[in-house]
Amino acid sequence: MAKPSARLEKIPPYLFARIDKKKEEARRKGIDLIDFGIGDPDIPTPANIIEKMKEATENSRNHRYPSYEGMHAFRKAVADWYKKRFSVKLNPDDEVVTLIGSKEGIAHLPWAYVDPGDIVLVPSPGYPVYKISTLLAGGTPYIMPLKEENNFLPDLEKIPKDILKKAKIIFINYPNNPTGAHADDDFFKKIVHIAKEYDILVCHDAAYSEIAYEGYRPKSFLEFDPEKKYSIEFHSLSKTYCMTGWRIGFAVGNREAIYNLGKLKTNIDSGVFQAIQQAGIEALTGDQTSLEELKKRFQKRRDMVIEGLNSLGIKVRKPLATFYIWAKVPKKYKSEEFCERLIEKTGIVVTPGNGFGDEGEGYFRISLTINEKKIKEAMKRLASFKY
Repeated sequence: MAKPSARLEKIPPYLFARIDKKKEEARRKGIDLIDFGIGDPDIPTPANIIEKMKEATENSRNHRYPSYEGMHAFRKAVADWYKKRFSVKLNPDDEVVTLIGSKEGIAHLPWAYVDPGDIVLVPSPGYPVYKISTLLAGGTPYIMPLKEENNFLPDLEKIPKDILKKAKIIFINYPNNPTGAHADDDFFKKIVHIAKEYDILVCHDAAYSEIAYEGYRPKSFLEFDPEKKYSIEFHSLSKTYCMTGWRIGFAVGNREAIYNLGKLKTNIDSGVFQAIQQAGIEALTGDQTSLEELKKRFQKRRDMVIEGLNSLGIKVRKPLATFYIWAKVPKKYKSEEFCERLIEKTGIVVTPGNGFGDEGEGYFRISLTINEKKIKEAMKRLASFKY
């Protein structure tokens, strides 16, 4: 049997694959699981989107290979949505590309820009794909710690100048997974300043921009780089419209970056099934009532979990966006040890913070993607857990 590549041996098993293995072991033991692990909304895709999908699948013109860059109609819907939502103008011809989910685009971007030895600035804790895709492309991740005392924003002034001079890409993600943190205008302005000074491509993962509460309206990074000289931004319909399994997202921004990402994609994968793109148009342009209801539901769940944790002496910050709660583990445990014990003793599944990078050690993440009845039951089990 051939030996795996050296690049593959550099990366660990994907975080959620390891968690799935732990869950399967618990199920075999007969444990009734309450799963706060993966950010996969339990709420069905809105009916109007499903109906559009049904209609589109019956059209034989959609049964053929789609275009690599995506249907023009979908890209125009994205551009129109950006204009309405963020007051950002995009040319659908060359500043928008359709993706098989935003994860695919984020994972491919380093391959389009990074040569062996190039540096990529990566937040930790953070979405594991930022670091792993950098390693697979032969790049060197430079870790930007996200610390609670800095509101889970990277301390940009602590990044050495020689590192900035060598950096090709900086990954940022606000609202943030896993911490639930948000970024203010000053932070984005600082990122623009660094990008200009050191000629760095800013990759902003904005997958959670629409899951926000209490009147908070997250901004697009492109609002701070209106000429789109230094930025590419990734979005997904997965969280906003409960379409995780549909695999449709998009990247927008600098036309050269969009071209380069598209050039790589044409040699690696194919486009998104056109019927799904037509459903995506309906999601972006149709009735948004379901999104407002979704936010209310996640806010209710957020408040239930925070109230339950606080009553147990586990103090957490109340996030203004995302559907994640980022909490500290009891001091006597490491993150993974605590999460394993939680599964074994209570059947509650949460994600260990160190799975998002070494700087996540000492924390765990709760995903609010289970119903209110199960949340109540989970809080009862936690109250009886002798940790």
